[in-house]
Amino acid sequence: MKIISMVSAMQSLAIQTRQKCRCIGFVPTMGFLHEGHMSLVRIARNKSDIVVLSSFVNPVQFGPNEDFDKYPRDETKDDMLCEREGVDIVFRPSADDIYTNDHSVYVEEEKLSTGLCGKFRPGHFQGVLTIVAKLFNIVQPHVAVFGGKDAQQARVIEQMVRDLNFPVEIIIGPIIREPDGLAMSSRNTYLSQDERKRAVNIYVSLCHARRLYEQGVRNTSVLRGKIREIIETDVQPSEIEYIEAVDYTTLQPVTIVQNITLVAVAVKVGRTRLIDNILIP
Repeated sequence: MKIISMVSAMQSLAIQTRQKCRCIGFVPTMGFLHEGHMSLVRIARNKSDIVVLSSFVNPVQFGPNEDFDKYPRDETKDDMLCEREGVDIVFRPSADDIYTNDHSVYVEEEKLSTGLCGKFRPGHFQGVLTIVAKLFNIVQPHVAVFGGKDAQQARVIEQMVRDLNFPVEIIIGPIIREPDGLAMSSRNTYLSQDERKRAVNIYVSLCHARRLYEQGVRNTSVLRGKIREIIETDVQPSEIEYIEAVDYTTLQPVTIVQNITLVAVAVKVGRTRLIDNILIP
């Protein structure tokens, strides 16, 4: 396994790899890896000859009051997991190499990114799209794999790839959960023991909404109401940012489930912001 830190070296190797007609699979991450990331690596491995995993905590997608400085990092553990999973290249650039002092070009999406997390994290998706576009140009992947937990992010990236004609196939991997159902996240490490126990009920609330749908309920206000009831009672969050039901393609709110609908929540448990979602049907 190679570990590359220089943008120029990564880009040069990627170009050489493509010239040899070898398919590059790419998994962008912010490090502090877990089984959810490894599941994406396995998808990339099945789709490609060479797997590149990037590890970069992107300062541009964090707001001024967010957790950039304390975001968890463990490069030794990350490298061990990557080696065990058969990653070919870990790309771990520095912020100074990614963003020069006079960096002034950013990528912005104007529709899909305005609701859900975008409403509460202004500038976040501009930062996400900018770094993903830069990484695509550096790593030159044929295939890129993203996690389904960040559903809005995945849709916004799909839109960027389509609208800006990136020659990259986007694959969305399923949410990987802990045995008790909590969606795996690097930020779970912030939770106290009591907060961790309560956070499980975020997924419990989504499962209740799915069961209501399976019983014939199509009114999204009823589904969202059940989710809110369980979250307020059993999660006891410090804040509910949103409980939404949106059309998966447009990310616009829907009142009746007709097409594939994304039911998504964002809550703060203590000081930790957690997101989760399901698709129905």
